[in-house]
Amino acid sequence: MDYRYGSHTVYNIEYHFVWVTKYRYQVLTGEVGVRVRGLVRQSCEAFEIRILKGVVSKDHVHILVSTQPNLAPSEIMRRIKGRSSSKLFEEFAHIKKRYWGRHFWARGYFCSTVGQMSEEMIKEYLEHHFEPRKNDDFKVEPN
Repeated sequence: MDYRYGSHTVYNIEYHFVWVTKYRYQVLTGEVGVRVRGLVRQSCEAFEIRILKGVVSKDHVHILVSTQPNLAPSEIMRRIKGRSSSKLFEEFAHIKKRYWGRHFWARGYFCSTVGQMSEEMIKEYLEHHFEPRKNDDFKVEPN
């Protein structure tokens, strides 16, 4: 497992995000698609978010990221979508015309956690870690 380290933490937190352009317009092609990829990379680097895999399709973006525990998924999306949207409007006049309301990305996003340990693995570990007691799902380690 590829654990990351903070000053007082050891963690492995991964999210899969998908978000779409407003009205699902297929504008993420050519230089716009390349620029979106660059802007997403810049935003992630600025906040110490590692992109493990990703793809920019014509009307949506998929990324798999590794992040620190103090960044909520909603905050990650706010930063990526906000930074990229404003830069795209500055740099591409045809996008500004098409999206007259200053919203490049659709409102929501998809987010899923990626676990290295299954629920069964965790339950198995906890079950055999201490002396079993009947009807006790939250145990205290004996002295």
